[in-house]
Amino acid sequence: MNALAQIDSPPIDVTPDGSDYETVRRVIEMITLDYRDQPSLEAIAFELGQSPTQLQKVFTRWAGLSPKAFLQAVTLDHAKRLLGKEELPLLEASYELGLSGPGRLHDLFVTHEAMSPGEWKARGGGLTIRYGFHPSPFGEALVMATDRGLSGLAFADLGQEQAALDDMMRRWPNAEYVADQEMTASYVGRVFDRANWSCDRPLKVVLIGTDFQVRVWQSLLKIPFGKAVTYSDVANDIGQPTASRAVGAAVGANPISFVVPCHRALGKSGALTGYHWGLTRKRAILGWEAGNA
Repeated sequence: MNALAQIDSPPIDVTPDGSDYETVRRVIEMITLDYRDQPSLEAIAFELGQSPTQLQKVFTRWAGLSPKAFLQAVTLDHAKRLLGKEELPLLEASYELGLSGPGRLHDLFVTHEAMSPGEWKARGGGLTIRYGFHPSPFGEALVMATDRGLSGLAFADLGQEQAALDDMMRRWPNAEYVADQEMTASYVGRVFDRANWSCDRPLKVVLIGTDFQVRVWQSLLKIPFGKAVTYSDVANDIGQPTASRAVGAAVGANPISFVVPCHRALGKSGALTGYHWGLTRKRAILGWEAGNA
């Protein structure tokens, strides 16, 4: 099954820069904690030991909008507005109809397949998974792939790389793991550089999970760029309207972050709720998408 997308605006340069992300991460933490006080650019810059002009330049280049606009984009109120917009496409629409309407649409052309039930039960037995750490717009990214396509994408803060790798390896404990920076580097450009989002060369993704998890992850792939849905929406889409709690667990277990956009799934009230790689990073991704939608 294919999840097709259309890129309808010029690509924005998001060349990864670890120091830039660290600045952005700290800004997001500050404006999230001090939201009601609406901290000024000058106050934030002083706290970070940077000039307001330089901070504004770095943040705007990275996110596509100013720190003040970014704050507005990632607050819970913004998330609720996303859910309330009349033009939010229905999840039950087909891939073709749901992802081919006007305006900003889904961000990636993705071709995905699922491992068979037998392969899943083997907990990765017989699989060779290659991995590597690479800089990304959202911090250090752990990229994992089989010979059939991208199978894992996680994020790690500085010094937490081994913990991120251990976490991902526990998902498929019987697989063989091989460090391969050269092989996984090719996926980084495909995932994070919008100039490489093309229907002529779809990104191949392998979903390794239970049947229920795979159905949830396939549903997440339908959510357009810059939009959000609730766990209840996803539950309805997969035909199990009473399974919102189980859907939440499956969303949290998504092994291919960003590409399979679990960050676009919110709580019933519009709350951001949890995110396996940190709420600050979830806010960063949603804000980046809002600025580039």
